Amino acid sequence: MSLFGVLVFLLFSCTNSIDIEKALSSVITVKTSKLPLSSNYRNSTIGSGVIISKDGIAVTNYHVIKNNLREIFTETNEGMTFSARVLGVDERLDLAVLKIESDKEFFPAIIGDTSLIKLGDEIYAAGNPYGLGVTLSKGIVSATGRDYGNPYLELIQTDAAINPGNSGGALLNSFGHLIGINTKIFSQTGGFQGISFAIPVDKIIKISSEIIQNGSAKRAWIGNFRVKPKRILLNNSPTSILEIISSDDGPLFRDSDIKVGDMIVAINNKPATWENFVFYLNSAFPGDTLELDIFSEEKINKIFVKTEAG
Repeated sequence: MSLFGVLVFLLFSCTNSIDIEKALSSVITVKTSKLPLSSNYRNSTIGSGVIISKDGIAVTNYHVIKNNLREIFTETNEGMTFSARVLGVDERLDLAVLKIESDKEFFPAIIGDTSLIKLGDEIYAAGNPYGLGVTLSKGIVSATGRDYGNPYLELIQTDAAINPGNSGGALLNSFGHLIGINTKIFSQTGGFQGISFAIPVDKIIKISSEIIQNGSAKRAWIGNFRVKPKRILLNNSPTSILEIISSDDGPLFRDSDIKVGDMIVAINNKPATWENFVFYLNSAFPGDTLELDIFSEEKINKIFVKTEAG
C-alpha cells in the first residue's frame, strides 16, 4: 500500500472510531422505580435509550417503562442523572418517547440512512446490559424486514450481542450513525443466542414526530394477525401469496369470513409480496380503505377493509 493509501486508511479508521465514541454520548440508561430519585435504584427496572434532539427528547422501548409510567429516570453516559416524563407511546411498535427534564443541551444521535443498509454491513449495539454501564458490542446485519410475519414491523436482524438491559439502546452503523433501536432477542434461555432485532430508525423518527406533535401516532390498523410469505401455483402460474397463520381481532376479520389458512394474493391490485403488503399498510392512514384479493376455498374473493387507528 502506498504512503498516501496508508494515510487515507488511518484517517478513515480514526474518524470512524471517533464517531463511534461520540455516538455513545447519545446513549442513556433508563430506570423506572417507585423509590426516590436519591435512592440507589437497586430495585429499579433498567433499560437503555437514545437521545434524538439537543433539548433532551429520547426514545426507548415501551416495554422498558410500561410498568411504571410515572417515575422514570435517565442517566447519561457521562454519569448525570435526570428525571424524565413520557410524551407518548406506540405499543405496537414497542416505542416510548421521553423528555429529559433538564435545560441542558444534550448530544443527540446522528440519524443514519436505513435505505443504505445491506446484508453483511458492520454494526454496533450500544446499551446497558445487566446494569453494567453503557457497553458496545459488534456484529453484522443478518437480515432486514423481519418479525415473524407481523406486517406492522420491519425489524433489522443482527448477530450483535443483546442482553437484558440493552432494550431501547442504539444500533449504529460503522460511522456511528443511528440506524435502529434494539428491541428484542430470539432466545430459548433468556440470554443472547446470536439473533437480535432492532426497529429501523426511519420508522422511529416518523412515529416519534407524530407522538411529539399529536401526543399519539396515527397508524392504520386492520387487525392483529401474522402472515407467511409463500410462492404457490395458482391458475397454473407461480404466484406470491401471504398465508394468514394467526388471527385475532380487527376490521379484517370482523367484517369478513377470513380465517387462518386463507391466502392474500393481491393488495390494491398489486401482487401480495411482503414488500407490497408492508408498504401499503404503512402508507395508509386511519380511515383509508385497502383492497385485498383473498384465495379461500378454491376461489378468489375481493374485499375492502377500512383501516382503523391502531
